[in-house]
Formats: sequence, structure tokens, C-alpha cells
Amino acid sequence: MQKLISKKKPTYPITNSLSEYLTKYARTIKIPIFYDDLLRYQGSVTVYDKHGNDSLWIQVYYSEYERKEIELSLKQMYSILHSDGSDTLLPYLNIDSIDYCTFGNSKPFRIKVRNVLNDNYIFLYIKKADASRIYGLELEHLLSPNHINFLVYGNTLIEEHISGIPGDDFITHQLEKCSEQDKREIAKEFVKFNERCFVRLLGDMRSYNYVMVLTNDFDRIQYRIRAIDFDQQSYEGNVKVYRPQFLKENNELVELVSSVLKQPSVEQYKREERSLLAKRATSENSRLKKLMLCMREDEISQPAKISELKKGLFELTGDIEFKKSKNMGEILGAALDFIIRNYKNENPFLR
Repeated sequence: MQKLISKKKPTYPITNSLSEYLTKYARTIKIPIFYDDLLRYQGSVTVYDKHGNDSLWIQVYYSEYERKEIELSLKQMYSILHSDGSDTLLPYLNIDSIDYCTFGNSKPFRIKVRNVLNDNYIFLYIKKADASRIYGLELEHLLSPNHINFLVYGNTLIEEHISGIPGDDFITHQLEKCSEQDKREIAKEFVKFNERCFVRLLGDMRSYNYVMVLTNDFDRIQYRIRAIDFDQQSYEGNVKVYRPQFLKENNELVELVSSVLKQPSVEQYKREERSLLAKRATSENSRLKKLMLCMREDEISQPAKISELKKGLFELTGDIEFKKSKNMGEILGAALDFIIRNYKNENPFLR
């Protein structure tokens, strides 16, 4: 079987132009704690999920002296990310747990922050800043139906929690219990998610890298799939990496699409998603252009992968712009231009 995804993706530094972009759009701010500060933990215990399985997270603890300083800094971090950054919230916050994940590229810390007045809590994540991931987060913010809240300072990235049922958990424990109408809705969403990831070159959307979001509508449940991991933004060379349908962890959803949707419906949903992407790209034109300029000047992949990807996309589309591309930024720019151009050419109502 062909190996689709590299074993280890390198971390790419934030360039000056990307840093200036982030500052312009209020993504950078001085923060009271760095990723490396959290690595000074004294010990840990394994965290198990609700089914009793190893979650691949460990709960870490610190010496008494460092714990007080770290917890105060994390409360301030919460205030900066979710409020106005003032200290007025701090007496009402408690850091319930600090978890660390050694699985994956970003090795994140997950912080559980609880309001002591009402026991409501929220998670935030602290990770090593990586240019690939930041491009992925920004593109998700601009081109998907979802807005993303994150901050960057130096080598530290702070992200808000994205709520939902982990895709692998949903597939294993809930998919079969869904009604036939719900399964058709889920199949439709997977087709659209698959197309969105492909067009914007977001790779490695295995089932544990996205969540299923359920919303009660007045006569049904709406299902939406949201990416939660953006490390593999425009890195790999194999075109299939950017299509979740080719990742074995998603086989159940691929089979579901085949069983409940006819091919004309699949093509319809693909067109709908491409049109929505084109509309979002057009409406965010100014900001997107600035981001793409940063990406075109950046190095976030390897020459062999760039060559493989532009060849694969040229063979799929016949668009010479892919063949001309020199880096991942130019390849993604060509993909977005291709979608926008086709949308405008096919829509007779645009002036």
C-alpha cells in the first residue's frame, strides 16, 4: 500500500512578512507564558477516555512554586483570548487540569479553565508555533463556514477549543444509530468537507483530526464536519492526502456516501462547496491576497513534494498555472484562482 503521509513533518518558522500580517489582523499579542514554560512539569498520569481507552494525553503536574506562577499566567492567557485581557476575571477562574499530548506534530498542552461561580468550563490549547499550522488556521478562518480564534507570540501558539464529537468516536459509536435521513445528511456533509479540504489543500483529515458538530434545527439535526488539526496545510506532495476520502480512517463515511447518495447528488454538493469557497475568497479578497503573498514568499514544504503536487494537480485540471508554480503558496493560489474563475464563468447571474 502506498504511504500517503510523511512520518514526521518539520516545524517551519514564522517569517517576518507573516508576522507583520498577523500583527495587522490582531493575531499577535504579548502573552504571560510560553510553550516551553509548560514543559517543566515534574510528573504525569495517563488520561483515559470515557470508554476506558488510553486517550494519548497525560495530565501533568508541577512543583508547588511553579504551579502558582503557571496557573496565574494561564488565567491571564484565558482573559486575553476570550475577554479584554484585564485581571478582573482572574479571581473567578480556576485551572482544573493541564494535559499534554505526545502524539502528533504540535505536541499540544490542553488547559481546562473553570469559572468557580457556576462550574462552566472551557478548554484552550498551547502549542509550538508553526508557519504551516498558522496558514491553515487563517485559511480556515477565511474560506470555511467557521471562524477561528488564535494568538501567536514568538514560538508559542494559543488556540481556542473547537467543540464537537471527535470523528473517530462518532463513526465508532454513533454512526450506525443514526436514522436514514441523518445518514444522508452526514454523507452530504462529508462530500462537502472532502471538497473543501481538497480545494484549500488541507491534508491529513483522518477521522481523529476533525469533529462532528450537531445542531438541533426545528425539525431535524444538522451535521457539520469541522477540521481541528491544521499541521498538514500545503505540505505533502500526493494529491490524495488532501482528499479525506482516500484516508482509510474515513472508509465508513466513504461507504456511506456510496450507499445513500447517487452520483448526480455528489456532483451537486461538490459544485455547491466550490461555489461557496469562491464566494468567500472573493468577499475576503483583500485579506486573502495579503496572506497568499506571505505564503508565496515562504518555504513550507520540500522541493520533491512541491513538484509532485503541482504535477498531480495539472494532470487533474489541465490548468497550466499549476505547472508554472514554484512553491506551495503559488500552488494554492492557482487552486483558488481556478475555483474563482470557474465559478464566475459558470454563474450567468454575476455582473
